Amino acid sequence: MPSTYALILAGGSGTRFWPLSRNARPKQLLDLFGDATLLEQTIARLDGLVPTENILILTNAQQEEAVREVASMLPAENIFAEPAKRDTAPAVALGIGLVAARDPDATMLVLPADQLIREVDVYQEVMRDAIATAEKSDGLVTIGIKPTWPCPSYGYIERGSRASIPGLNCEHPPAEVKRFREKPSSDLAESFLAKGGFCWNAGMFVWSLPTVIHELSQHAPELSRFISELRTSKNITATVAAQFPKLTPISIDYALMEQASRVLNIEATFDWDDVGSWLSVAKYLKEDEDNNRSNSPLSEIASENNIIFNARKGAHVALLGVNDLIVVQTDDALLIANRHQADAIKKLGEKLPPGLL
Repeated sequence: MPSTYALILAGGSGTRFWPLSRNARPKQLLDLFGDATLLEQTIARLDGLVPTENILILTNAQQEEAVREVASMLPAENIFAEPAKRDTAPAVALGIGLVAARDPDATMLVLPADQLIREVDVYQEVMRDAIATAEKSDGLVTIGIKPTWPCPSYGYIERGSRASIPGLNCEHPPAEVKRFREKPSSDLAESFLAKGGFCWNAGMFVWSLPTVIHELSQHAPELSRFISELRTSKNITATVAAQFPKLTPISIDYALMEQASRVLNIEATFDWDDVGSWLSVAKYLKEDEDNNRSNSPLSEIASENNIIFNARKGAHVALLGVNDLIVVQTDDALLIANRHQADAIKKLGEKLPPGLL
């Protein structure tokens, strides 16, 4: 698909994975599962779907060096560091402008860099259908995840009737999106699942450039003007440096998706995990008879429900009479936390010396 491009968003701090993650090497740059970093896996999933020279990555200056190391298979000019933190809408607009400068009629995927998806063949089938939907319709396409529990930490998409798109023949038919729902209370999330027709918002989007540029001109004129400057710029680097920091920080959901005249949703049939905490990682670690999960050799007595992640080669961990702990060991730091407070690990950044962030 020579006119298909992918924009991978690879910023973020990954503070829930301290001490393994640091500001310069967040979650997407970690090898949490023993095979490749999440960013490498995101790139590899596009093999045969998007030409390598059409894969772009947006990161930040602090992480740029590490991203370039991991993504060395991409052309150097395809990796961009944002000059300021401006949330996802300006970042996506920057990606749209970069692609539009190369091919104004392209179809474009926007993908997070930090999700775990292992069923690559199924993933590609879904994304091919999303690309076909974007090319044959006037809608912006989202990928949704079928909820497995009433999670209050995700945004939700309310699906409507099956979309009518002339000439579209695919295995994963799109539905019209009724509306986006922000992160709900637990009770409201339970009502979504009971009612049916809701999916988790995975933050994956597919659209044709003419369609998304038209929608931005209607609903986000500041971003539309920025894209126009990029398309005509003789020095894109200078234009980004001068104009990007001036853009209003706002998410792509607020700025565009919730305002667009037509949004379509394809429900994913592949496995998916956003790997949001050490609890998520634990599901993929070796488990013993006492529900202790570890990535390395472990000795224990009377210890249950612990999560051990050892980044020190050759180091051994032994547990005696402890339950429900998260223990993460690196060369320069040791985390011992209650597993029921996994989401609060990010707060430790306020107490740590700068050299450990």
